[in-house]
Amino acid sequence: MSGAAVLGIETSCDETACAVVAGGQHVLASAVASQIDLHARYGGVVPEIASRAHIEAINSIIERALDESGVAPADLDGVAVTHEPGLIGSLLIGLTAAKTLAWAWGKPLVGVNHVYAHAYAAALDAEPIDYPAAALICSGGHTALYRCDSPTELALLGSTIDDAAGEAFDKVASILGLGYPGGPAIDQAARDGDPAAVRFPRTLLKGQSLDFSFSGLKTAVLYHVRGVPGRRRKGEAEPKKRGLESFNRQEIADIAASFQAAVVDVLRIKLRRAAKHVGARTLILGGGVSANTALRAVAAALAERLGCTLRMPAMEYCVDNAAMTAGLAWHYLRAGHTDGLDLAAHATVRR
Repeated sequence: MSGAAVLGIETSCDETACAVVAGGQHVLASAVASQIDLHARYGGVVPEIASRAHIEAINSIIERALDESGVAPADLDGVAVTHEPGLIGSLLIGLTAAKTLAWAWGKPLVGVNHVYAHAYAAALDAEPIDYPAAALICSGGHTALYRCDSPTELALLGSTIDDAAGEAFDKVASILGLGYPGGPAIDQAARDGDPAAVRFPRTLLKGQSLDFSFSGLKTAVLYHVRGVPGRRRKGEAEPKKRGLESFNRQEIADIAASFQAAVVDVLRIKLRRAAKHVGARTLILGGGVSANTALRAVAAALAERLGCTLRMPAMEYCVDNAAMTAGLAWHYLRAGHTDGLDLAAHATVRR
């Protein structure tokens, strides 16, 4: 089944996506309906709005992917769907669609872990990944390190204990008035800034921990911009208040660059630790934050120092997409793994 085509559906957050992938790597079609404009006014994803938008878009996105691929339903070898983790309402829309198609077409159903799919995205329209690998998956909802021994064999090494990296980007972009989504906005602003202008904290946690924490960094940016709240002694004057209006354009760029440098430093240090722990031949980046230009440059330098190969997804496969879902599902099908129509959605990653 080397050329087997799989249809994948992805609705874990705010992208409605469908793709057709042959042989686990060759993307025949990848259709995505983004909801950025719907959520921009709120500065983040609103789950109820996301679910409703998925309902409106899912049928047309599936039809578009099939039309673009030129593959008829009868010629598909399976239907894949993201069933964990994600917004539960959003997951259920894609899962219901996938179950319906699998039943109607008489095709095997394969449930795919969204984070595992991000760890596989670098293999799309590219050569197979050389394992073992250390994978850094960082997005709005996830920041985690995995040991990967194959596309389907992953072991969690560490994850965030509070904010994900992408969430921190969104919140800091809001603090700096840079708009939504925060990742691209911070990346753009940082290009004109000095990453050494502000020394923000790098939270590495104790020992050789592979877990992450970005809430303190986010708070440090907030205090830098708005001032540090605190108790006043009796008779002490109230401290002078600050605000975003106190900073000029260059200073905002400097703050953005300094914040980004702090995030990237932590990600680099943790990825290096994971690579040494795993004995990795390959470093993998995945998730929306893997599109960050500073992170990609630092990861390339790290891979060269460690003598590893660096695998990063093409930009269109950094964000949520269904091609990575369909591609990974091909490996499950090849191993004889399928799911029943009782497949459940899970909001969090099961361990």
